[in-house]
Amino acid sequence: MVSFGYRDVSPQEKTTLVGEIFSSVAPRYDLMNDLMSLGVHRIWKDVFVDWLNPQAHQAIVDVAGGTGDIASRILERTRRRGGAEITVCDINRDMLVQGRLRHAADSSAITWLCGNAEALPIASASQDAYTIAFGIRNVTHLDAALAEAYRVLKPGGRFLCLEFSAVTVPGLDEAYDRYSFTVLPRLGEVVANDGAAYRYLAESIRRWLPQGAFAKRIAQAGFSMVKYRNLSGGIAAMHSGWKV
Repeated sequence: MVSFGYRDVSPQEKTTLVGEIFSSVAPRYDLMNDLMSLGVHRIWKDVFVDWLNPQAHQAIVDVAGGTGDIASRILERTRRRGGAEITVCDINRDMLVQGRLRHAADSSAITWLCGNAEALPIASASQDAYTIAFGIRNVTHLDAALAEAYRVLKPGGRFLCLEFSAVTVPGLDEAYDRYSFTVLPRLGEVVANDGAAYRYLAESIRRWLPQGAFAKRIAQAGFSMVKYRNLSGGIAAMHSGWKV
């Protein structure tokens, strides 16, 4: 059994349920991100891409990046130097549709690929960097996803993950819990017509690994020089590792 929010379900059921959630919220996904984070997610993603420091002509795959937020930032950072070879890979076709529509002007600069993070349709040792933002918490088998990240990276390639995490500031955790379990579901119901999806969001964050435990799993997958950085008192965290 695997976790789906506060429920334990079969692996097959989790994959189906997560897929249904993202298909439901895809048209309002980006709007909801702005509303529920008061725009702070944009700052987090900018900091994330700053830490990645993408270089021109690198091959970079952004996994679970359906609406293109990370890919577009990478493209913008590298465009003047010739651009990067950016692939967005997402298991959910509805999210990819939204990404293509949103970034139609960059259709020739970004490859949009439908695929599972646990079995990426990408050649081994072909990518200079693997990024995933707010997606790894939703995979069914974490170790399989990390193994795939390691497989597709070139020697010297970098794994970089942005994910919700464990709050480290005393007092902030209680306020964050109240907000997550009251405001978010109501906002999801009003804006995305799916309050249950945002209850799952809050529950899945609470069942996600704390920073140190996730770092250990990344190291166990074979990555070296694993480290993490907290954002906004641990509401989110970035984890980095290298394939040597």
